[in-house]
Amino acid sequence: FLEYVVDRCDFNSSELKDIEYIRSYYYNKLEYTRSDSSVGKYVGFTEYGVKNAAAWNKDTSQLAAMNAQKGMYCLHNIGNWYRAI
Repeated sequence: FLEYVVDRCDFNSSELKDIEYIRSYYYNKLEYTRSDSSVGKYVGFTEYGVKNAAAWNKDTSQLAAMNAQKGMYCLHNIGNWYRAI
């Protein structure tokens, strides 16, 4: 069994409005919870994931930190990727 987290940035320009930050939580190849900057909250896909999402969505500081990753993680790295082309 393996648990892992995947962070990804979907974008079509380096403008913050055109960037989507997604963090997916997996266990044994099954995604159970996801945070998505375009949705602005956590969403659960399994019974365990729904419980996690409900708890995490109640924590406003965790939601703010998740939404800040769009600018801190994605925007910074996308700028680097565009400069490397």
